[in-house]
Amino acid sequence: MKYLSTRGGIQPIPFSQAVMMGLATDGGLTLPVSIPTVTTATLKHWADLEFIPLALEIISLFVAEDDIPRHDLDRLIHKAFASFTHPEITPLVTVGNHHVLELFHGPTLAFKDVALQLLGNLFEYLLQRDGGTLNILGATSGDTGSAAIHGVRGKKGMEIFILHPHRRVSPIQERQMTTVLDANVHNIAIEGTFDDGQAIVKKLFNDLAFKKKYHLGAVNSINWARIVAQVVYYFYAWGRLAHGDATRPVEFSVPTGNFGDIFAGYIAKRMGLPMGKLLLATNRNDILTRFFSTGSYRIGQAHPTISPSMDIQVSSNFERYLYYLLHEDPVAVGQKMAELDATGAFQVPRSVIDAAGEFRATAVGEEETVTTIRSVHQRYGYLLDPHTAVGFAAAKETPGMVCLATAHPAKFGDAVKQAIGREPQRPPLLDGLEQRPYRCQVMAASVQAVRDFIAGQLG
Repeated sequence: MKYLSTRGGIQPIPFSQAVMMGLATDGGLTLPVSIPTVTTATLKHWADLEFIPLALEIISLFVAEDDIPRHDLDRLIHKAFASFTHPEITPLVTVGNHHVLELFHGPTLAFKDVALQLLGNLFEYLLQRDGGTLNILGATSGDTGSAAIHGVRGKKGMEIFILHPHRRVSPIQERQMTTVLDANVHNIAIEGTFDDGQAIVKKLFNDLAFKKKYHLGAVNSINWARIVAQVVYYFYAWGRLAHGDATRPVEFSVPTGNFGDIFAGYIAKRMGLPMGKLLLATNRNDILTRFFSTGSYRIGQAHPTISPSMDIQVSSNFERYLYYLLHEDPVAVGQKMAELDATGAFQVPRSVIDAAGEFRATAVGEEETVTTIRSVHQRYGYLLDPHTAVGFAAAKETPGMVCLATAHPAKFGDAVKQAIGREPQRPPLLDGLEQRPYRCQVMAASVQAVRDFIAGQLG
């Protein structure tokens, strides 16, 4: 299996090189040359597998044996999920007329752990095998940062620099990052939005001389390994509901801001997973909903909400879907992204979007999010975090959907208290978090400021 760039500027490379490259050197995102497809017989077999064996079967389709041997991949996958607190890793529970796929049983209580525990192990494995050092640079809207930090903390040959928007993540999200005091962890709070941080990261990656000199690598969902790891739980959820019927379709509702989680579902569908249209659920920051409704992708102001991990205007993974939407034409993708950089917008004909027919999209407001948390708790005794509530609310007209639960409600105590009148019970992982020592550097949302900080820390 080889990988190319959405902008066509690199020669095909193996999985391991795509992992270490992160953002492609032409500014695009890596994708497999072809998406593997699975037969009905394979689906029937997979439906009965537990999570870790299923992960090995799926991920190995994207990794050549002569790149990372299967027995090594098996070991890395087992190690990645050893810290999860639920035996099923991503259990599926029934809540009213829907199913909730709980993705928050990892060390930072968010769905990002599923991919980032594996990615940290991949980095460590490849550095030990091939030598060298890696300095990880990423931006977070809340959950990616802590999951990435916990995935690589203390690992040899790696430093990690994580940018988060100052005072625009939940207090617990902030503390989960800044209380990790390992010497290889560097937290940066920028005085701006997540989009500002993401733009800084991309500009530094596109400075190829800086990237090469400081051995920069990516943990954001621009790293393909993040996507392929998340593909697994779509197949796993389907298998829990298929009951041996390899043709039974399942529908998914996905709260999304950066388009990575739902893009993994899109890849699962292209592989052959029986599903209808993916339901894309956004909060007030509805650039993706507007695109699928009108064909216009237009950057607006990022508004703070009670679901802060979705307070995003520029969805970095959207370029991967755009590549397929534009019939795998890297020139057309490059033109659209250049137009976005120059004008803050681009247009795709509605006829093209309708012909693809892969998504339906809904935006959910603040009041409806709070009401959904309250009503689900009152009716079923189940507590949603505000991001999961966005997806649950979007799915209300379609019974039987699988709603992805992206974070534990205790990470967003203020929003939950607003809905049910009290904060949720905390899991042991969060005990005493506010009392721990912390370390963080606050700085302007400036490429030069971040560049200077990295250079200063790395000498």
